[in-house]
Amino acid sequence: MKKIIALLLAVVMVFALVACASTAKTEEKTDAPAPAETNNEQTTEPAEETDAPAEDETAEPAGDAVGTDIKIGVVLIGDENEGYTYSHIKGIQEATKALGISESNIIWKYSIPEDESCYDACVDCVDQGCQIVITNSYGHQSFCLLAAEEYPDVQFVAMTGDTARANGLANFHNAFTGIYQARYVGGVVAGMKLQQLIDEGKVEDKNKTADGKIKIGYVGAYPYAEVVSGYTAFFLGLQSIVPDVAMQVQYTNSWFNITAENEAAKALIADGCIIVSQHADSTGAPSAVQAEHDKGKEVYSVGYNIDMLSVAPDAALTSSQNVWYVLYQDILEKFLAGEEIPSDFACGYAEGAQTISPLGPACAEGTQEAVDAAWAGLKDGTLNIFDTSKFTVDGKTIDSYEVNFSIIDFTTGDVVFEGPTVDVIENGVFQESVHRAAPYFDLRIDGITEPVSYTHLTLPTT
Repeated sequence: MKKIIALLLAVVMVFALVACASTAKTEEKTDAPAPAETNNEQTTEPAEETDAPAEDETAEPAGDAVGTDIKIGVVLIGDENEGYTYSHIKGIQEATKALGISESNIIWKYSIPEDESCYDACVDCVDQGCQIVITNSYGHQSFCLLAAEEYPDVQFVAMTGDTARANGLANFHNAFTGIYQARYVGGVVAGMKLQQLIDEGKVEDKNKTADGKIKIGYVGAYPYAEVVSGYTAFFLGLQSIVPDVAMQVQYTNSWFNITAENEAAKALIADGCIIVSQHADSTGAPSAVQAEHDKGKEVYSVGYNIDMLSVAPDAALTSSQNVWYVLYQDILEKFLAGEEIPSDFACGYAEGAQTISPLGPACAEGTQEAVDAAWAGLKDGTLNIFDTSKFTVDGKTIDSYEVNFSIIDFTTGDVVFEGPTVDVIENGVFQESVHRAAPYFDLRIDGITEPVSYTHLTLPTT
């Protein structure tokens, strides 16, 4: 079966490749704030200025503090109160500390919207002497690119973006993690819990579909490739433990909306879902799961970005997490050494860029062993998440799937870059994040349902 999909939309995928929420207020600081201990008091208001976090005396700088002269600009969609941005802040702090770069050498720009404000923030970083500028939201990418074109002697990195290879600028780069890997392992954790509930006779008829499949739920932000790739990986991980399941997806149309995520999770639970995961940034979904758990319902949560045990101590199993410092350290090491930074690259578990949060007390016995086995398979290549023999689409096994890597201006429909069309299935495996760092898996596999209005939002086939 062949399907030529036009992906990589410069506008249609705005918000698609980064889990974050814009806020209106802009802040600048040279010292990063110390996040709250659990980072679970998430709001849409920027945090007040605080001192830089205390130094970790156990960490040793690499080499002879070679990074003392570098100045880094960091343009962020949120602040430390929002899980996705906090994980970037933490990653940059850890990477710069390891390289002997002082916090005073970092210009932090918080709560920068995905508009001309991003360009202004990038330019201001350059004016303050930054030799490298980083943005963390997909929607920042086009504005970061404008600054890169204007300042060819400064390096710019648009994290989670997808146009750097096509743009061809030597000073403009994209990077991404293989988050779908951590989502698969989170699915394994959920599967182990579900099997325990089955063994204990706690799965009721209300938790099953008409054909007897056990219901699980997923709160997603938008129906784009990164979310689809992630929820499919979660589903396949869970299905590797309990095959007879069906998953419902509810979208919020926002990366960060506590109320919408909470309500989506409640709706899934009301429909009988016994496990609820998420690709959205707040604590809304885990909080809803915990509230229902407190009422006596058997329902459990797998979160994202941060450890959710503080808001769901009895219901949170684990959270899928990116380890951003791996990418940041690699980028900064290359910059300091005068080496070329790749235009587009991804790091996964093999490079240490993926993990899950500590297992919660509700996890089933034997979960850690199952997790260890999954990680080992991902590392040595014996586990292929998107092995096409493990799923079907419309009842059929997929043996080929062509993706057109052109870049299209969605506002005009014009092709701004003629990319190659590639069959992304090789040796029976969908090669995710190989031909481009940003995810492009958008197959809707059997066993997963979405609201009808969302099921055909990819571009028309050609």
